[in-house]
Amino acid sequence: MAFRSKLPHVGTTIFTIMSRRAAELRAINLGQGFPDYDIDPRLAELVYEAMLQGHNQYAPMPGMPQLRHAIASKLARSYGVSLDPDLQITITLGATEAIYSAVQALVGPGDEVIVFDPSYDSYEPAAQLAGATCIHIPLQPPSFRYDWDRVRATISPRTRLLMVNSPLNPACTCMSAQDLVELASVVRDRDIYVISDEVYEHIVFDAHRHHSILSCEELRARSVAVYSFGKTLSATGLRIGYAIAEPTLTSELRKVHQFNTFTIATALQVAIARYLDERPNVGDALAGFFGAKRDRLIAALNGSGLVLVPAEGSFFQLIDYGALSALPDLEMAEQLLTRAGVASIPLSVFYQKPPPMTLLRLCFAKRDETLDQGADRLRKFALGMAT
Repeated sequence: MAFRSKLPHVGTTIFTIMSRRAAELRAINLGQGFPDYDIDPRLAELVYEAMLQGHNQYAPMPGMPQLRHAIASKLARSYGVSLDPDLQITITLGATEAIYSAVQALVGPGDEVIVFDPSYDSYEPAAQLAGATCIHIPLQPPSFRYDWDRVRATISPRTRLLMVNSPLNPACTCMSAQDLVELASVVRDRDIYVISDEVYEHIVFDAHRHHSILSCEELRARSVAVYSFGKTLSATGLRIGYAIAEPTLTSELRKVHQFNTFTIATALQVAIARYLDERPNVGDALAGFFGAKRDRLIAALNGSGLVLVPAEGSFFQLIDYGALSALPDLEMAEQLLTRAGVASIPLSVFYQKPPPMTLLRLCFAKRDETLDQGADRLRKFALGMAT
């Protein structure tokens, strides 16, 4: 009997491949987006205390009440919204599960889902597993701005969902206030939902700010907003995320969630709730913390021939090697890995049909010494190419 794959075109992710090869080659991993420094010891203490206190059995399916209340307070401070923790907040297995469960709840066979490339790689498989079709709208480098007229022209009677991500991984840009206005105009009077991936909400730089979909009442009524404590607490292995939606949408999302992951690690939820109680403004320092790392990386590569337009948000930075080589980005990433000893992520893998570009993504959520060593290797490699 021949096996029929539900995801015949999906293989191992580029993140897994590059991280595995970086380990094999003992390269510096500036590819996959995870910190290489320790978490706040207080968070570790709170996890330990929660387990010792017996928080080791199933949590309620929507999430621990104290964590949902802490999230409601946090979002009220950040975006001025009043949320019902029981009816509008669901704790998920990271942001990826929140996105997957939301997609399964909102679309089905024959529906179309609009995504904007470069798009995070979990979006399309989630749509495919729901029986929907992804329609890709490319954002053009170097600015990666939304073309809302093209969006309007792309919408069809089968369009049921738009997926946006800001700050955008991997393009490192932020949606503007005007983008929210345009998005609201696009979906108005149409049977279209929105998923807004906002996991890097606190990591914005310079004059930019994060414009959450929650801040727009019209969009909030038809949207699922997705967040991640893995990014906010620099602890990607915690796998604690959450989804925010109006009660009707939350009810549908939870129907999927309960038969997907059902419930999330109890002690971790309790610990994070207590941590937020002690440090309610924990996200406020992230822009300065990561901004300094971004600037350190940019300064270290200045004059190397690599062009770095400062990231607007996220903990990633794009480098343009076009002045040094016309190699495709997959080949250049291989060159950096094998010859320079630095792992990066080629941008083209985030496109269905990539435009011409010479861009790689680096992660600067690393210790300063890791960044310095990686930048030194990149600089020497680039200067060697220039000569």
